[in-house]
Amino acid sequence: MANRSNLIADGIMHLKVPPPVVVLIGLGLLYLGDRQLPSFSLSFPGQISLAIVLLASGLAIGCHALFRFIMAKTTFNPTTPDKVNVLVTNGLYRFSRNPMYVADVLLLLSLAAYYGTLTVAAVVPLFIWYLTEFQIKPEEDHLKSKFGKDYLSYKARVPRWI
Repeated sequence: MANRSNLIADGIMHLKVPPPVVVLIGLGLLYLGDRQLPSFSLSFPGQISLAIVLLASGLAIGCHALFRFIMAKTTFNPTTPDKVNVLVTNGLYRFSRNPMYVADVLLLLSLAAYYGTLTVAAVVPLFIWYLTEFQIKPEEDHLKSKFGKDYLSYKARVPRWI
């Protein structure tokens, strides 16, 4: 059986659903969870404050991560990993290889906190699994083939998520 790198190079394995769309699907599922399963929702003191903190954190992390790509003059488009020309390892990329995706999780958690929906216990793990399998792992294979030992060294030092 061909390895993942060969499948990517051959164009067999490619991104099916762009990450921003996956985030929107996750947000939609949380909304539906709140509306369709009200018994799985709760309210608690500080709920709105928590939602705001999670939202602000997600936006700050996402903007910082995006800024690092812009400063490095490389693509941040998750659907075109072949156009990356620099391995970004500074800023928040010293702590997570995927701070943009960490920001996405924080956005999902923010909406879940706002609604108080416990469906978050299914939506966020599913989101993380899907993104890891169908976006991050193919990206990692591409970065390994493009940057070789530099990427492997970075991968050994910095966790995939946090």
